[in-house]
Amino acid sequence: MRFGLRHVTGCLVLAEELHFGRAAQRLNTTQPGLSRLVAELEGEIGAKLFRRTTRTVELTDAGSVFLAECRIGLDHIERAVTLARRTATGVTGTLRVGYMDFAINGRLPELIRAFSEFRPSIRLELSHIPSQRQREALLNDHIDVGFTLSAIRNEHFDSLLFAQDPYVALLPVTHPLSNARSVRLKDFADEPFVLGSGGSWNAYREAFFAICHRCGFHPTVAQEASSSEGIFGLVAAGVGVSTYASCVRNVQRRGIVIRSLDDVPDTIATYATWMRPIRSMSLEAFTTFLATVWGAQTS
Repeated sequence: MRFGLRHVTGCLVLAEELHFGRAAQRLNTTQPGLSRLVAELEGEIGAKLFRRTTRTVELTDAGSVFLAECRIGLDHIERAVTLARRTATGVTGTLRVGYMDFAINGRLPELIRAFSEFRPSIRLELSHIPSQRQREALLNDHIDVGFTLSAIRNEHFDSLLFAQDPYVALLPVTHPLSNARSVRLKDFADEPFVLGSGGSWNAYREAFFAICHRCGFHPTVAQEASSSEGIFGLVAAGVGVSTYASCVRNVQRRGIVIRSLDDVPDTIATYATWMRPIRSMSLEAFTTFLATVWGAQTS
């Protein structure tokens, strides 16, 4: 089609005024110029939009139908312009967030609620992704920001320390030490452990095995689970003991008790990580909120 917004706008103003002189004045053009726009549009459409005499201007039925649809189209265009401007300034948009178990069981829900109140027009899409797979998800543009078990040390990434949780022991309620106020990891040197499976829990397992070796033993893994819920269920069933981040206290789970580990000073760090340079204003708004309002620390 060889007509544009100026043709449509001119006809809409003429339809409101039904007078070429007044319409031309509103459009800051001449009456002959407006007549030419109308004629070009009618020629392109192949139908008369106005009935014109020396004294009156009226819409034809075709003109009424056409211009009613044009008004709807212009409303959509104005909305598109508004949304584009809001997206460009980070007021609205979409943010894709990857998370692992410790993040979603810890402070991440609180952060999501706070940010959603701060930027309600930014829609958050959350995906559960193990820590070691979040790097690829970021590189492949599947997520905008990830919450991982450790910082990604690379010139292509930025990270902020989001949370630090002490290690705790998970024991079945029937365990002899379930009534103790605190325990030591080496107290369980000869007991079977329940751990997350290697595919999704590699980062945690490596850190856990290093702590066990420092405490003078190699843990016996009796059973593996692919999720936190699986770990909790197996511990509750008495299959073995386990360790977890202290954020587990936020999760209600029957059949297990949680005890501090006196001989493990280590913490489990969760980092927010994203690609540099930041190309999304939604991500810019999120990371700024995270660093300033939320108070995360630079890694």
